[in-house]
Amino acid sequence: MKKTKTKTKTKTKTTTTTKEVANKCSVQFLLNDQKVSIEAPSNITLLDLLRNQLGVKSPKCGCDVGDCGACTVILDGESIRSCLVLAPEVHGRKVVTLEGIMKKSEGEMSELQRYFLNKNSFQCGFCAPGIIVAATDLLEKNPHPTREEIVEGLSGNLCRCTGYTPIIDAVIDYIKQKS
Repeated sequence: MKKTKTKTKTKTKTTTTTKEVANKCSVQFLLNDQKVSIEAPSNITLLDLLRNQLGVKSPKCGCDVGDCGACTVILDGESIRSCLVLAPEVHGRKVVTLEGIMKKSEGEMSELQRYFLNKNSFQCGFCAPGIIVAATDLLEKNPHPTREEIVEGLSGNLCRCTGYTPIIDAVIDYIKQKS
C-alpha cells in the first residue's frame, strides 16, 4: 500500500496578547550620559539589558546572584550589582559603566586604570571592570581612603587570580599621586 502526503495550506495569524504586552515595559534612563529609551521584558536584569540589548560589554556575569561584583555599575552615584536590579528599576535614573568612566577620559584609559595596568593588578581581567567601577565610586566619595577603607570599598568584588595586593596597591599609588 502506497502512502500519499496531502499538502494543506494554513494561514497563520500572529496576534499580540495582553500577557505579551504586560511582560514588556518602556525604560528610559541615562547610560554613560546618553539618553536611552528601550522596550524591554519586565523581568530582565539591568546586566542582561546592558550586555544583550545595548551592547555594553564591561559588566560581566560572574555569578548572577550578586556575590562576585563582576557586574558592578554605578546607579545614581552608588555601586550596585547589575545582576540584582531589574531593568525597569532604572527608569528615570543614571547608570555609569566602565565605558562611561572611559568616556570622561575621551575614550582612553582613566588615570586609575593606568595605575591598575602599571601594577599588573589583573591577570585574566574578568573582574577588572567591576573593580575599576567600584574603586572609581569609592574615590569619588572618599578621595583619600585608608588602606582599610579601600579593602572595605572593594570587598564586594572577587578576584580569583591576584590575591588583591596589587589591586589595593594600585589604588594607594593613585591616591599618593593625586595628593
